[in-house]
Amino acid sequence: MIASDARLAINPNDKVLPSFSHMADAIVRMATKPDRRSGDLLLWSDTFASLRRLFIGVGAGALVGLMVGLNTAIFPGLRAMSRSFLTFLSIIPPLTLLPILFIAFGVGETAKVMLIFIGTVFVISRDLHLYVLQLPKEQITKALTLGASDLAVTYRIVLPQIMPRLIETTRLTLGGAWLFLIAAEMISATEGLGYRIGLVRRYLAMDVIIPYVLWITLLGFLLDWLLRLAVARLYPWYRTGKE
Repeated sequence: MIASDARLAINPNDKVLPSFSHMADAIVRMATKPDRRSGDLLLWSDTFASLRRLFIGVGAGALVGLMVGLNTAIFPGLRAMSRSFLTFLSIIPPLTLLPILFIAFGVGETAKVMLIFIGTVFVISRDLHLYVLQLPKEQITKALTLGASDLAVTYRIVLPQIMPRLIETTRLTLGGAWLFLIAAEMISATEGLGYRIGLVRRYLAMDVIIPYVLWITLLGFLLDWLLRLAVARLYPWYRTGKE
């Protein structure tokens, strides 16, 4: 506020640090006035496009990561083959794969979703793999002694116990998922929050960029809060003794 007032006092047309009123006017315009070219309300169409990509990518990463992490930790043969492999894949910087993804899948939706998927699936699978290995071995031994099959142990005893961990790990990967999403949208997209920021920066439209950044932060906070609430409501036993 102080810096904006100082710059605007010297140059009322300064775009670098807009006033709060200018930012409010810009975000209201983006949210309530249809675009002349497309007729869409840009804030909401961008938000819907970005959240769709985020949910598909993170959802697929969480589902595949759950199956990989669970099964590689339970079955010794898979565990021996996958331990170093998962570590290797989880260390690859996902953003370095973006040019490869654009070449392989084109510049459409698939490449953006694949970037988010690759950026989350190996982190989730590795974390769940390590978490399953920390579960009490007595549970598995007793279940096998009572006649449970390997599949029953995996999906009826171990799986329910790692579901809250899956939600927590997914929540922690959302920060990286947003980064991958915005980066992909800035490079190649026709709608989305990252695309809009990349587009208006050419005109130094900070009155749009700053509110969009705050809006992305708010969306990220709400998603984080919803996932924490889901863990607290669905699995109250998980945090017992942890907080």
